[in-house]
Amino acid sequence: MTVIAQPRLGLHDPHDCTDATDELTILHAIYDTLVRRVGQDFVPHLAQRWDVSPDARRWTFHLQPDVKFHDGTPCDAKAVADCLARMAREDKGYTLGAPAVWRQFLGGARLDVFDELTLELTLVTPMADLLDVLEQGFIAAPSAFAALDAKDYTAQVGSGPYRLTGITQILITAERISGHFAGTPANAYVTWQLETDAQKRLELLEQGKVQAAMGLDFEASKRLDEMRHEFLSPVAIIYLLNAARGPLADARVRLALSLAVDREALIQTVMHGAARPLRGFVSPNHFGAGQGGGAVTDRDRAGALLAEAGYADGLSLNVDCPTRLPDEAERLTAALGDQLADVGITLEVFVHPEREEYAHMVRRKEIRDLCVFDSSPMSTYRVLFEKIDSRVAGSWWQGYANPKIEALIDEGRSTTNRAVRAEVWRTAYALLQDDPAWLTLYNPLRVIGLAGNHPDFEMPADGVIDVARLPELGGA
Repeated sequence: MTVIAQPRLGLHDPHDCTDATDELTILHAIYDTLVRRVGQDFVPHLAQRWDVSPDARRWTFHLQPDVKFHDGTPCDAKAVADCLARMAREDKGYTLGAPAVWRQFLGGARLDVFDELTLELTLVTPMADLLDVLEQGFIAAPSAFAALDAKDYTAQVGSGPYRLTGITQILITAERISGHFAGTPANAYVTWQLETDAQKRLELLEQGKVQAAMGLDFEASKRLDEMRHEFLSPVAIIYLLNAARGPLADARVRLALSLAVDREALIQTVMHGAARPLRGFVSPNHFGAGQGGGAVTDRDRAGALLAEAGYADGLSLNVDCPTRLPDEAERLTAALGDQLADVGITLEVFVHPEREEYAHMVRRKEIRDLCVFDSSPMSTYRVLFEKIDSRVAGSWWQGYANPKIEALIDEGRSTTNRAVRAEVWRTAYALLQDDPAWLTLYNPLRVIGLAGNHPDFEMPADGVIDVARLPELGGA
């Protein structure tokens, strides 16, 4: 039995949208998806291959033969079509504060099943990065839909490399499927165990009571030696800026904020070194991210920009701040305030203890001048489409508009050549350094502990444990 200790545990509807790595690791073990993310690219999984039309609207998928769900029903093209249609429902795809995430991409799509192994998906509008969505399009057995709709989240029936065997509040158990088309996992039985205390997770690993532990303390975990594996989280820690009204509607003030910040000093003060400065606009793990050059410290230029914007005598900004997600939000805001004081900016902080209500406030565009947030989608296109494009005005958009970037979004969404599209996204993100929509700060460094010595182990780019591809970890 391989036991993985996690700070959070739970399963919800597989067709909701989540960035919770503790839940995604379980979902990816139980369910297959059409494609699998490897680094910044995608490889075949349930779909053996696919074709896309030149306008990036029509996608044809050719599936693995003879795949069965864990209840014995066929995992065929009709089942895949049923899942995609379910994902597009108005009441599905919910994530914290944002409803129907998948509907904005799959809504209105035509689904044609040609035979048991061939499915065609025709989108209403082009999306050359559709695989970003399908990588989280968990293919669940239609036989489980009624129970899931009734919010019975024990009804998790997939075709993945592990079959669910039990769910409690503190343990979720699964056993591997022999002969799975993607290969047989090294670990026969897996248990995900809830342990909210990072120190206890570390001790359980050291005592051999668990074989993997997530979310370990950055410094304390160094005593694990070869069992310690450090990786960059793709989550961007940022401040959303109110570009619709107030001082930050002025692009000069937004740029001045970015230039006033010493990201390395913030990382040392707030994160004790457990982060990397965010030099681009999304993490280096993202497709077409680029690295950008605007996120540097230049307080002389920041002061000049503020004076040019009419704030030579100082500026006061109001900040909304949650108490978690990111968990360091209050410490971060205090440290940011100390730095901004050097260019005459003072912060008045408004703390919000209810995180979900905070997210709804942000979605309703009710933030003050700026707010602490994070950006978690692994899709470069989704970040631009959902958060930057003023024509969409998505859940997390806060009034920003840049016609040059929007023209690049239109170009990229219709560009099926992946290398060419990556260059389009790099160009867009370079422009966002000169005209920032957000104050971008850092990507956290995270630590996972694994029993034994596995020098070749690497965490996937999205920071989610791929249980099916873990090395053999032993356990009782």
